[in-house]
Formats: sequence, C-alpha cells, structure tokens
Amino acid sequence: MPALPSCLLEPAWDQFRALLPDRAEFDPDHPLGCHRRRTPDHVVQALVHGSGYERISSPGCSDRTIPRRVKLWAQMGISQALHRIALEAYDRMIGLDLDEISVDGCITKAPCGGEKAGRSPVDRGKQGLKRSVASDACGVPLGIVSAGANRHDSPLLGPTLAAAKEQAGAIPEAVNVNLDRGYDSTKSRVLIGELGFSAEIARKGVPAPIQAGKRWVVERTHSWMNDYGKLRRCTERSGDVVDFYLYLAAALVTLRMLIRRSTSRYRWDGRPTTRRLK
Repeated sequence: MPALPSCLLEPAWDQFRALLPDRAEFDPDHPLGCHRRRTPDHVVQALVHGSGYERISSPGCSDRTIPRRVKLWAQMGISQALHRIALEAYDRMIGLDLDEISVDGCITKAPCGGEKAGRSPVDRGKQGLKRSVASDACGVPLGIVSAGANRHDSPLLGPTLAAAKEQAGAIPEAVNVNLDRGYDSTKSRVLIGELGFSAEIARKGVPAPIQAGKRWVVERTHSWMNDYGKLRRCTERSGDVVDFYLYLAAALVTLRMLIRRSTSRYRWDGRPTTRRLK
C-alpha cells in the first residue's frame, strides 16, 4: 500500500522533481551526472511512517544515501519552494483568506535531541520540538518556525508571521491575528501594533471555550500535521532537515486541501469521486 494516494503524491513529485538541480551539477564526469539515485518514495515513507532510514532502505537505495539526499535538498530549500508553489496554486484556484491569520505552537517529541530540540515542559523534561504555525482563516499552513520545546510561544510570533509573509507573498494591510492565552503579553501586542495588524488574544484566567474565537483552524492544522510520523517523533538532529520535513508536510496538507475543495468547485478528467463503486 502506498504511503500517500497517487492523486496527492504524483503532482507533488512532479513539482518536487522540477525543483531539483540537473544531475550534471553533481558530477560532470559521470555519464548520469551522479552515482546516487533520487529517492522521493523513501523520503515520503520516512515522513509518513516516521521510520528509521534503515527500515525503509531498499537494494537500490541504501540507508546512507537517503539521509545524504535529504540533507542536500534541505540545504537547497526544496520543501520551502514546494510549499510556496502549493500556496500559489491554492490561492489561484480557491483563494487564500488572509484577513484572518491564526498562530499557535505545538510540542512534539524529539528523542534524539539536535539543533532544534529542548527540554519539554509537558513530557517530564525529555527532549522535545516546538513548531509555531501560522494559518489562514481556513487552516492553510502559511509559515512555520521550529524551536526547542522549552521556548515560549510569544517570542516565536514575529518569526512565524515573517515566515508566513515570505511563503505566501503580499499580506493585506488589515489583518486580524488570532492567538491563544500563551501570547497574552505586552510584547505580543507591541509587535502586532508595529506590524499594523489587529489582534484577538485570549485572556489568561478566562475559560478557553468561551473565547475560542477563530483560531481553532490552526489547531486543526496541527492535528493534520501530526498525522505524519516524522513530525510526531522527530529523530533528526539537523535543523535544516527538521525544517525540510515540516515544510514538506505543510505542502502536502495544502495540496490535500486544494484537491478536496476543488472537487466541489471544478470538474476535470480523472476527477476524484467519493461515490462507492458498484
């Protein structure tokens, strides 16, 4: 059984392959440009299942080739570029709702430590990873920032909004930012004011259901991203590789939302159907 359905994997791989450099750039003297094979299937399996590279290696691709490829692609920013392409396609066909942006953090496990790991306050001080995600009003992931689990949400707000602007492009001047009580601080309000945005921040000491507001969409996005095993239990030590998998998951989440929402708006050859075949 494939790690991802073909309707999701094939368009993602077509764009991913177009972003890769020519093989001749690796080894001009080699007839194929490089000795190592490109390993999209193995990378997707690592992301979805969270398995170690030795478990998903094959006779044609060793457990040493996979991490070398992933590290190279991470340094080139391939997954960030793929995520930008997915956002552009979504904006063109559905439309990003950037008037309401929600930001929230999520803590996951990082048992091997690494550059982006820290003591987790919710897991008895074990090594953990925090990702701060900004989403539009429908939950489309816009920008991601990774940090140690011991980092507070409030200092990550600025870098997360900057990442969202870098990935999504121009952001409207009138933006309302929805935040939970972790951002209830003067520093967050000053930052929002400097950016010219308005903010709806949950107050400390008030029950959360009463002031849930519009930020539930980013919590749903975190839930979708936690479906990928590599994000639930990240064993990568390199910060670039951690960000590679985060943005690859964000690109797949965006593409899945694009396909699902386009199904009810457009018709094309090979359009997926939810009807049960007889």
